[in-house]
Amino acid sequence: MEKKNPAATGGILHKIKKVACLDASPSDTGKGKSKSADSKVFHGFHLVEGKSGHDMEDYHVAEYRTIKGHELGLFAIFDGHLGDRVPSYLKDNLFNNILGEPMFWKDPETAIKNAYRSTDRFILENVGQLGPGGSTAVTAIVIDGRDLWVANIGDSRAVLCERGSANQLTVDHEPHVERRRIEKQGGFVTNLPGDVPRVNGQLAVARAFGDQSLKAHLSSEPDIRHVPIDATIELVILASDGLWKVMSNTEAVDMVKSIKDPLAAAKRLTTEALARKSKDDISCIVIRFG
Repeated sequence: MEKKNPAATGGILHKIKKVACLDASPSDTGKGKSKSADSKVFHGFHLVEGKSGHDMEDYHVAEYRTIKGHELGLFAIFDGHLGDRVPSYLKDNLFNNILGEPMFWKDPETAIKNAYRSTDRFILENVGQLGPGGSTAVTAIVIDGRDLWVANIGDSRAVLCERGSANQLTVDHEPHVERRRIEKQGGFVTNLPGDVPRVNGQLAVARAFGDQSLKAHLSSEPDIRHVPIDATIELVILASDGLWKVMSNTEAVDMVKSIKDPLAAAKRLTTEALARKSKDDISCIVIRFG
């Protein structure tokens, strides 16, 4: 996701991170699978730094936890802007906040919404530590290989392959779609020739974590979908907009639905996005079932 003049911003932040010894980056490729005999879930991920003039600002989560006798697959893509501190914080804390909600097992949707809101409040209250930047998010929780809960804010996306066809599970929170709400809250949306719509001429999404300077006009309310997993569900693709800017949902699903190794599938998608001249950071997780 892009802010205005990303090259200049990235250069300044790169120098700051060098001084602060914050240059460490997460592993950019890997795969895994559920440990439960009753839950056949496999995943692979691949992240590629873009060519927009700033350091890598994407982070991911791909792990399994056993809680109260249930196995949870936890997956996420966080696409940061104005630095990587906010997405780095989300990587380490968002799922803890969701699973820490007392009502998670009875009402996952409300728990996820509450956790997104409380996480955003924490980021804004700790801007001195986390910086003024922000991040989009797409998260997926697989419970016992039977239930899928997907949530998102921003334009990172989750796309399902069901009966061989693509089904977008998330909502791209674009500024022109939410123009009325943004203007009612005192902001504005620009739509200059050759550019994408932006909130106050800066941010290309209407919902995000953080972004203190724009928060009066942004939302952190996630869209949430629940999908029961059955034999018709083959895989889910989670990816940042570095992939979706150059590829349709159907193209992505058709490209990998016959690839059984989810890591090979994730690499196939990121490689194709690069071949199509995507300049943004590209992050992709492919989750296969059965």
